[in-house]
Amino acid sequence: MQTSLKANLLKHLIAKKEEGGFTLIELLVVIIIIGILAAIALPSFLNQANKARQSEAKTYAGSMNRGQQAYRLENTRFAPTFNDLAIGIPTDTTYYRYTIGNSGAFGATAVAQAKDAGLKAYIGGVQLNPGSATAEATTIAILCEAKAAGTDLPTKAAMTGFNEAAAATSIVCADANWKQM
Repeated sequence: MQTSLKANLLKHLIAKKEEGGFTLIELLVVIIIIGILAAIALPSFLNQANKARQSEAKTYAGSMNRGQQAYRLENTRFAPTFNDLAIGIPTDTTYYRYTIGNSGAFGATAVAQAKDAGLKAYIGGVQLNPGSATAEATTIAILCEAKAAGTDLPTKAAMTGFNEAAAATSIVCADANWKQM
């Protein structure tokens, strides 16, 4: 009987080991792996949210540029106000404030100022290009993105060649702080 009791006990212990769950070490390894993956993925995910918010500013500043080009085609100057421009975009959203900066007979700026320090600012410019003696005058446009995030108000100094009081043949983003879009 002793031998059969020992045999049954061994069978029971072997069967019990096969039915066992996860050990504490296995659970800790899984938790650590999930933590590492989350630490890698979370900043990338949060950056995507800022990119989506910035796409609003790019779209609106580009629309303001195109609106200024259309306005100048029908008038002898660029639109000085949003009401004159009449493109139907709000001047203030959750993340950006939009303004028409310098506006004159020869050029106008479209400004997208970030309200959140984690977002980039944008400035667009539309300039009258006089053309040659035989060609009609046209407009040239540019959109510049700040390389660093912040809530500073962009100015026309971000664009080299822009002058609302005189015609120009080219506009470029001014320096190392701005990137052409």
